[in-house]
Amino acid sequence: MEIKEIKAKSILRKYKRIDSWFISCYGMNFYRGCAHNCVYCGGRSEKYQVNGVFGKEIEVKTNAIDLLRKELRSSPRKKPMKKSYIMVGGGVGDSYQPVEEKYCLTRQALQLLKHYKLPASILTKSTLIERDIDILKQLNEQSRVLISFSISSTNDEISSIFEPHVSPPSERLQTIKKLKKEGFSCGIFLLPIIPFITDTLPIMKQTLKDIYKIGVDFIIFGGMTLKKGRQKDYFYQTLKKYRPDLLVEYETIYKDDKWGQATSKYYASIHETFNVLMKQYSIPKRIPSSLFNDILSENDCVSVILDQLDYLCKMQGKRSPYGYASYQISQLQEPITNMKYNLQEIKGVGKVTEGIILEILETGTSKYYEKLL
Repeated sequence: MEIKEIKAKSILRKYKRIDSWFISCYGMNFYRGCAHNCVYCGGRSEKYQVNGVFGKEIEVKTNAIDLLRKELRSSPRKKPMKKSYIMVGGGVGDSYQPVEEKYCLTRQALQLLKHYKLPASILTKSTLIERDIDILKQLNEQSRVLISFSISSTNDEISSIFEPHVSPPSERLQTIKKLKKEGFSCGIFLLPIIPFITDTLPIMKQTLKDIYKIGVDFIIFGGMTLKKGRQKDYFYQTLKKYRPDLLVEYETIYKDDKWGQATSKYYASIHETFNVLMKQYSIPKRIPSSLFNDILSENDCVSVILDQLDYLCKMQGKRSPYGYASYQISQLQEPITNMKYNLQEIKGVGKVTEGIILEILETGTSKYYEKLL
């Protein structure tokens, strides 16, 4: 592993609108590149402009904490930060990849968030997060911490091939079990599902059964993308070595889509399987409103729930007006409460959506949303 120390110009990244997947308006990366070297990783794509050989060369932003301290510090010239979880790491490098053991940038960032009383959201594949249970507990008691683990299945053998330098799924589940006992809200990002490998009925059944046993707060499901270029080429090299029989199957569902998407028919089929299997488990399929409605502004709370409703409807093959309404509300410059009696003046908001918004404003959630969740 080759490590290169660099100086960053900024760390805290503000999103154009709140991210309903992570309930966050802000993110940060301390490392570029990732030693986990997952075969399917989208960070390998040219789109993300990660320098060097992905998985073997890591850039460390050694001035990250100094920058973050300045960026979090309030001043009369700065707009107040939007209320949301702050994503610690993710993107093009796991915040708890092995290099974190030496540099401790993630731990220092958590200490800063505690100082400024800001809630944190973490997505990782690494059991190294256990090292920071002490500071995470303090932050959770003060402001809230949301911890998510990414897996593509709970099969350790498959993981050893497609996630070669990551803690095995069995160990990740044990870490979640430990974190749950410590009082943290924890969830699973069951993605990417690897076509014809972790999307088979036996594997998905076992995976959901294993996840259910540890008592997670949510499971977010998603298919795999393969962007043309480095990502797709690298994945196919591994596939040729371990499952050359599947190459023809992959060519039928990946048609060099600009975003690396598989065919809509394939995604519809795996979501249908997931929905059927999930009927026996009362686990939310997105981060539930109970974990964010006391953190977000009213506008963002409504926007997130509508965005999640859009996703949940489409997972069931239903048409949805909620995504467009969510976007329009996220762009409002005034509190939505001020428009309580004129909601249908907002683009995309019809009578049904208006009723859902009023229910969210009154209760913090929606019965229809809870039913689909």
